[in-house]
Amino acid sequence: MEVSFSKEIESLKLGDGETFHGEGILAVTKALLQAGVTYVGGYQGAPVSHLLDVMVQAKDLMGELGVHVEPCTNEASAAAMLGASIMYPVRGAVTWKSIVGTNVASDALSNLASPGVMGGALIVVGEDYGEGASVIQERTHAFAMKSAMWLVDPRPNLTTITNMVEKSFELSEASNAPVIMELRIRACHVRGSFKTKNNVAPKISARQLQEEPAEFLYQRLAHPPVTYGQEKLKYDVRVPAARKFITDNRLNELFDGSHKDVGIIVQGGLYNGLIRALQEIGMADAFGQTDIPILALNVVYPLVPEEISSFAAGKQAILILEEGQPEFIEHEIGTILRRADINTKIVGKDVLPMSGEYNSEVILGGLTKFAKEYLPDVADKGEAYAGEVASLRGKAAQNMKGPLPPRPPGFCIGCPERPVFAALKLAQKDVGKVHISTDIGCHALATFEPFSFGNSILGYGMSMASGAGVAGFSARRPIAIMGDGGFWHNGLLSGVTSALLNERDRVLVIMKNGYTSATGTQEVISSPEDDRKTRAEGESATGSELTIEKTLNGLGVPWLRTVHTYRVSEMKAALKEAITTPTKGLKVIVAEGECQLERQRRIRPIRARNLAAGKTVMRTRYGVDEDTCTGDHSCIRLSGCPTLTVKTATDPLKSDPVAHVLNGCVGCGLCGENAHAATLCPSFYRAEIVSNPGWFDRTLARLRKALTGAA
Repeated sequence: MEVSFSKEIESLKLGDGETFHGEGILAVTKALLQAGVTYVGGYQGAPVSHLLDVMVQAKDLMGELGVHVEPCTNEASAAAMLGASIMYPVRGAVTWKSIVGTNVASDALSNLASPGVMGGALIVVGEDYGEGASVIQERTHAFAMKSAMWLVDPRPNLTTITNMVEKSFELSEASNAPVIMELRIRACHVRGSFKTKNNVAPKISARQLQEEPAEFLYQRLAHPPVTYGQEKLKYDVRVPAARKFITDNRLNELFDGSHKDVGIIVQGGLYNGLIRALQEIGMADAFGQTDIPILALNVVYPLVPEEISSFAAGKQAILILEEGQPEFIEHEIGTILRRADINTKIVGKDVLPMSGEYNSEVILGGLTKFAKEYLPDVADKGEAYAGEVASLRGKAAQNMKGPLPPRPPGFCIGCPERPVFAALKLAQKDVGKVHISTDIGCHALATFEPFSFGNSILGYGMSMASGAGVAGFSARRPIAIMGDGGFWHNGLLSGVTSALLNERDRVLVIMKNGYTSATGTQEVISSPEDDRKTRAEGESATGSELTIEKTLNGLGVPWLRTVHTYRVSEMKAALKEAITTPTKGLKVIVAEGECQLERQRRIRPIRARNLAAGKTVMRTRYGVDEDTCTGDHSCIRLSGCPTLTVKTATDPLKSDPVAHVLNGCVGCGLCGENAHAATLCPSFYRAEIVSNPGWFDRTLARLRKALTGAA
């Protein structure tokens, strides 16, 4: 895993009346155990999936409670786990990343929402907008409305979040419908405390087995002809039941204020940002006391018409804070008020951005525009604050003497995927440009400079499928690139088997680094066995693992090569052969190289132990001979390594800066491989840094020094 959760695991054991301190998503994890969850699944790869990471590492505690925990191969398999709650009175929770995960899970979710559930079913998803988001900008809200699944968006404090986890299960059981809880990254990482309860061992669990399977009930299946009746149940029975539960349990929160003629309706997840904006203009204090009445919607779907009407009645105008587009909540509130014949003015996306993240500054801008017409004194304060911010930005820009340089994301230092793209760059010089369909994962970073590779990104494991149309009219064989995580997630079926079925003449490169690396090195079926204690420092973690190759051979792939990624010349030759060979059919190159982050996590403890024991430790570093470097920097354009940069030459006769290797170098050797494969200048040298040297190392060093001195 990317992070060790040993300390967090201890906090999951807290009992009644104790105080939990930690992050929001860890509070959700604790709340699930307090709610008596029977099973938890999910697809890792976002802050929300720390929920799953923690539970995997806390297997001893999960075993004591009888909670079944299952990391799933994709979001669809996670969603399908919730089928256990259709016919059994058990609570289940699954988690994944945002709308992209929900899209993958949509088939299972639709077939879950149609018959409904007996036990509580909770889906925890990440939800983010703006430049900080790492996924497409769509809303889970649309899916919740489409399938009649209730959507919870709790205020970002740990007491509210944990309470809403428990209430979400109760809401699900009271209305026989699944519940989605959306958490922004800020909510996942918000820190705080709450009073804990005892963990509840579920009545049906891995420790309390169900002796007999559930009784067969055809009406509980998402299958015609009963699906029509299920659709009527959604809106005739489940929606009213959900609204009654929301009202009876006061899940939505009302904060009164002195300005009775206006109000603000806000998604619960945006509440903290709203209070901060109001603080800046003196309309709220640090404890949340506000001058403007606020209705915080901890449940954003379904809305309760009586709550909305009651809040809006008698007010001149209300401001609706709704992140993302289109404005589903604003539309629904407009319908509710018109049907109730309430003519309160609705202000929302007309004064706020249609898309992007609603941080405090953005909220304050919309609030100021709203106040211009309805709260003139407040508008003056808002404009004064905006002017102060603009002045500070102007001074900052003046001092910077220009914009900050762009900092696009890039491969880690020593990443085994960088040499593949260097080889591809060299191969294209010989065979010409080819269409490259890229994928979700670390390899998508090759879309940035210095490679700029990629003509499409259409989903995790979908690179080969996304190039299927191009294959029919491309003069050269198109190349698809995917990781081993994407291969097992979806690419095996949607890409490889489809190409074999249709006898397509195409090229696939699989980055075999051993893990789902882009999301924290979670394990996949082809991850190496945990032999860290016995594996030597320089030994690859993936070299003896052949699950991918055996799978491809079993499917009948006619052309298959496995090449170590750092052997740039061999990779270049393999790519050229795959593009130009007369052999028809699918050609697969398995690019093998251990994830550098995982490698560093593996070898650093080994080095530390050896150093502490006084053993000799050797570390490889690369450098550039300044006298030999010509200063054309083609090595940098080919590599893109963050530690390969430039510096001013000490030779006064050299006007151009020379290449230079920073101390962050991990000794992967790519710079030297590139220089050899591309026939660049021989300016790179390799050095072995020896700690705790023995007599042989010292003697050898003296001999070398004497010989070089004599030369």
